Amino acid sequence: MFLENSYKYSKLTYRIILIIFSIVLISYLLPRGNKFSYEYQQNKPWLMEDLFAPFDFAIIKTEIEINSEKDKANERATLFFNFNQNIKKQVLQNFETKIHNTGKERAYNDSHLKKMEEFGVEQLNNIYKYGILLKSENLNVNNKSKKVVLLKNNIADDIAFNKIFSLNEALKTIDNEISFSEFTNDKIFLDEIFISVLQANVTFDNEKTRNVLNEELNKISPTRGFISKNTRIISKGDIVGSEALSKLNSLKIEYESKVLSKKSYNLILLGKIIKISLLIIMLMLFIYQFRDKIYEDDNKTTFVYFNLLMMVSVASVVIKYQPALLYIVPVSIVPIVLKSFFDSRLGLMTHIIIVILIAFMTQNAFEYVFIQISAGIITVLTVSPNHKRASMFIAVGLITFVYIISYFGYSIALTGDLAKINYMTFFYFIINGLLTLFSQPLIYLYEKTFKLVSDVSLLELSDTNNELLKALSDKAPGTFQHSLMVANIAESAANEIKANARLVRTGALYHDIGKMVNPLYFIENQQNGINPHDELSSLDSAKIITNHIKDGIEIAKKNNIPDRIIDFIRTHHGDSTIYYFYRQHMNDLPEDMIDETQFMYPGPKPYSKETAILMMADALEASSRTLKSYDSETINKHVNNIVSKQMSSNQFINSDITLREIEIVKTVITKKLMNIYHARIEYPD
Repeated sequence: MFLENSYKYSKLTYRIILIIFSIVLISYLLPRGNKFSYEYQQNKPWLMEDLFAPFDFAIIKTEIEINSEKDKANERATLFFNFNQNIKKQVLQNFETKIHNTGKERAYNDSHLKKMEEFGVEQLNNIYKYGILLKSENLNVNNKSKKVVLLKNNIADDIAFNKIFSLNEALKTIDNEISFSEFTNDKIFLDEIFISVLQANVTFDNEKTRNVLNEELNKISPTRGFISKNTRIISKGDIVGSEALSKLNSLKIEYESKVLSKKSYNLILLGKIIKISLLIIMLMLFIYQFRDKIYEDDNKTTFVYFNLLMMVSVASVVIKYQPALLYIVPVSIVPIVLKSFFDSRLGLMTHIIIVILIAFMTQNAFEYVFIQISAGIITVLTVSPNHKRASMFIAVGLITFVYIISYFGYSIALTGDLAKINYMTFFYFIINGLLTLFSQPLIYLYEKTFKLVSDVSLLELSDTNNELLKALSDKAPGTFQHSLMVANIAESAANEIKANARLVRTGALYHDIGKMVNPLYFIENQQNGINPHDELSSLDSAKIITNHIKDGIEIAKKNNIPDRIIDFIRTHHGDSTIYYFYRQHMNDLPEDMIDETQFMYPGPKPYSKETAILMMADALEASSRTLKSYDSETINKHVNNIVSKQMSSNQFINSDITLREIEIVKTVITKKLMNIYHARIEYPD
């Protein structure tokens, strides 16, 4: 009694430690600062009570407002240009020299050459009044009439930008002047001279312009307006318009940036711990109430909480360093993994709690919860233990599609504008889907680390070509055939009552592997009518028969068979009595005091639907071989007798199988036995 209580309290203590550790770790992962406690959306009604300003705060301009003011500052910003007087003098000097020398070469008379020189100097003076602009990559002026500052010898001259020529504009202007002058016949000659001497002498002063622009930009205030303490910000039922949204966002930023007092910090921390504790304890209560087998197994309970903590930790790191990538975190891996090892309800429950815990860390909590829970439900509904390779890819494709469509629907309902959707998030969902495929190697890793069994492992174990089952076939062929028959019967029965058919089939294939040690002592392996039990006492025979349980467990452990399969070896006879040898002993030694426990299997009794199904299928398949007639009435009566004896000896008292399910199993087994022993046509010799 003391040891039983100690064991019970030690398991309870471990679970309390596991809960406390989870609460402490998640509390540590949550953001340290304040978090605005109100959820709101633009163009949606304010559902809370009237909100009043808890303190004075300024209304922060939106990014759009600030960018608009910056654009206006850029438009009215003064552009500065430097005028190089020396280049102008050099151009005039080069023109005079060139026209004189070239004109002499071409035999122009001095009088005409002098007139052309005076005309050319006049044109150059007009062009270089404001100069020719050197091209600059930093300069982009849309409004050509924009006022700019031209610096000549440190004297600022405010002019219109279009008064400064480009090189092409200067040449075109001079060309037009020649066309309307008396030197039309000399146009080609003069054009050659102007092309060869013209140079840009005005440069854009990017540094000075930028400094002045920065001064203007620095004058832009990040805030507009002011809200005094106790001023109503929004009333219950009001639509959150653009103005109300600005006020709420400003209050949120101000609230989350405030430095907490020690008292406030402790209260906020206490609130976070309470929220986290409720969720962590709820998961444990769910396991305790509905998944008692998992609750009783420290390894399985630890596995569930390990997955929860791992996913929350990964999300916390992403939120801390790159919040925009949160949707890359493959949260749907957890329900896939838990469904593979346990069931979909536990997977969905754990997924929901993980999503809520991560939502505590995010800014758009409602959006995150809506999208992730939608994906989680589809995960549970679509991911199946199907062994087809394409099934996982199809399921992940559906999950990714639900991510995208739920985000798209939420976004357009919120903004009403396709242009405002962050389409990069769709790419994140695709990456999320690719990472979700990693659940398959992760399941394999978990199997080796936590000694669990997934449906994929059951498929591998149920392959009759594996070494252990081939050894059973070689050493105890009758037992192997019996196991195959039991596996088919039990699988059909499990399907009818929605039990784990693949698990019970695999357990059936291995339930009698202990008979390999002494195969000839079991009637299905005996040949030529020779029975070794004829040479033994009833007690020795019973010991050999019951030992096949112990031998089977040892063989299974030696061959690394998982515990979930070994459970079928342990329980397929429960603690029932070997009546044949027990009665034989009573007949041989009627005067002896008989200890019935010496003729009983070691147990334990079945403690699941699957192990209960195997017990019925095993007993009925074996005992049906002794029937003299195989008509429906005989088989039906036989099935009822055997199962009634098992029930009267309380073999199913620890399993969660119902009376209705037992009746269904009996019906399935009856049909199977009738199919096995149906009448055949007698063929002529």
